[in-house]
Amino acid sequence: MSRRYDSRTTIFSPEGRLYQVEYAMEAIGNAGSAIGEKKVTSKLLQTSTYSEKMYKIDDHVACAVAGIMSDANILINTARLVQSLCDTKQGYTQFGGLRPFGVSFLFAGWDKNHGFQLYMSDPSGNYGGWKAAAVGANNQAAQSLLKQDYKEDATREEAVELALKVLSKTMDSTSLTSEKLELAEVFLTPSGTVKYHVHSPDSLTKLLLKHGVTQPAAESS
Repeated sequence: MSRRYDSRTTIFSPEGRLYQVEYAMEAIGNAGSAIGEKKVTSKLLQTSTYSEKMYKIDDHVACAVAGIMSDANILINTARLVQSLCDTKQGYTQFGGLRPFGVSFLFAGWDKNHGFQLYMSDPSGNYGGWKAAAVGANNQAAQSLLKQDYKEDATREEAVELALKVLSKTMDSTSLTSEKLELAEVFLTPSGTVKYHVHSPDSLTKLLLKHGVTQPAAESS
């Protein structure tokens, strides 16, 4: 039955579903976690000097991406305003000859009026504010863990520990390593300056060992 209604983004099924939008969301579910799971690790790959799933939008705003990265690269230029980006995504579900963007975003930022904020956007163009959220593979399991363990008064260190704990329990990997993850933070310095920081592989390895979500490297004999 769905084949009669899934060829165009402008055709609703009798149940009121837009199959093309649902397919885009399915693509995100197969694309890895939002906090930077790398799908392939190989000695043949050139080490990149930039983050694959983390974007700095402004000095006080950053976002994590899950889904088709080429779609993310198109949309990121309009991401100075979450509403503007979501308007663009929603427009691609309205017209024939276009397909929905197969990417979800998590935007984290700070301003002087509302403090720290987190917004999530999906392929349909919907967006909303969250206290904690996950997108990408196994996001429902991750959301359940966040709902269970999230604390309003968590410190920066506790927030990082929770993020690593959630990833360790939801990623398809027996042990987390810095080769499979990217971790970025948006935080206030003691002087009140907003800072965006991406952890280096060495820093990330130390955090993983500290919080017990990876195994120490075996010593060569």
